Amino acid sequence: MNKNFLALGLAAALLAPQVAGAEGFAINEWSAEGVAMGGARMFAEDDAANVAYNPASITKVKGEVMKSSYTYLSPHGNYKLYDGAGKEIEDGKNVVHAGWAVGSYYVRQINDKEWFGIGAFPRFAMVSEFERASKASTNAFFSKLNGVSVTPTYAHKFDKKWSAAVVAEINYVGLELQKNSYHPVAQMNVGATQTEGESYALGWNAAANYAFDDKNEIGVVYRSRITHSLEADFKMYPATGGKITADAYGVVTLPDSWDIGYNHKFDKKTRLELKATRTNWSTYDALNISLSNPSVPGVLPSDVNSAKNWESGWRYAIGLEHNFSDKYAAMAGFAFDESSIPYNGGDFMVPTGLRRTYSIGARYNDKKQTVAVALGWMDVGSLDFAGHATDAYKSAHAYDSFTKIASISYQRKF
Repeated sequence: MNKNFLALGLAAALLAPQVAGAEGFAINEWSAEGVAMGGARMFAEDDAANVAYNPASITKVKGEVMKSSYTYLSPHGNYKLYDGAGKEIEDGKNVVHAGWAVGSYYVRQINDKEWFGIGAFPRFAMVSEFERASKASTNAFFSKLNGVSVTPTYAHKFDKKWSAAVVAEINYVGLELQKNSYHPVAQMNVGATQTEGESYALGWNAAANYAFDDKNEIGVVYRSRITHSLEADFKMYPATGGKITADAYGVVTLPDSWDIGYNHKFDKKTRLELKATRTNWSTYDALNISLSNPSVPGVLPSDVNSAKNWESGWRYAIGLEHNFSDKYAAMAGFAFDESSIPYNGGDFMVPTGLRRTYSIGARYNDKKQTVAVALGWMDVGSLDFAGHATDAYKSAHAYDSFTKIASISYQRKF
């Protein structure tokens, strides 16, 4: 084994910058090829990003490979706010806050039966921003969840039909929430608050593939839920001046999920993938934050609670890949992602309705290198949700929301 290349691969996977932004919560944009095929990429040949999409498929990698992927996401959207009588009191749009989903992968074939892989990529992330002087800001004017999963992976090929993998997941989240505090009786903002913290937690994944014949294959991937105990800093900046600080604590549970995929090869040049993902979003039932040790005693509440009660949901994807020659290929995909946000659980942190993603891409490869590019358009749709007691509105309507996506990947074989 080339120890220098292994060390370089591990460094790339562990140290790659991870900033993800989209008008959603779950991230599926782990490579340009994956973007191009709508996320339906569980059975790719010789692709190190299989570490993310389907760990059991790293057994399709020959030799030693490294891959890096960079995906640009730019969210756009509009909203309207209403009072208790249903009268419109404000209309506006989000502040465009684009971000990057970065993936780094390394896979090495140990022998004819065993493979090792490691990846660093975001599974959950979001960013949203609105004008600080808007009424929407009483719910949230800046929200960011940065996440990255580091996944050391072991895969075993039992025979020509069966392969499986087990994965340890080291998950990091960094959370920042900013909003204006609204006094419903005085009907005015009394200050701005900021909550910022980070956490590391452990999870696990498992995957298995079964090939019926040379043309048909199925796969299953399970990813465990991950519970973060988040210690954070809370700051309040009263309208009258000064600053109040406190220690904050909260629990954030990232949901478990199942991926079920099917691959069909029409011939040596063309194949089709179908993928269904079930995500247990019901784990996101509340965002509760406890405050302690305030710098000004008796001013802050001990708990800041917000019910969410999200519902579990499905994402469906279809991807097509066609090889024009040994070097050039084209891809296309479509994905439909249900909205899991109920009327009484929505907010301006994640103002996301159902999502339809349309994508295309192209790939060039030779014996040593692969370069792929992809473009996508995510139609986020609309979402209606109720205001909270401390919001300056009674209901909200998010609409005409979309996200622009562009991605590039580079892979090298050793």
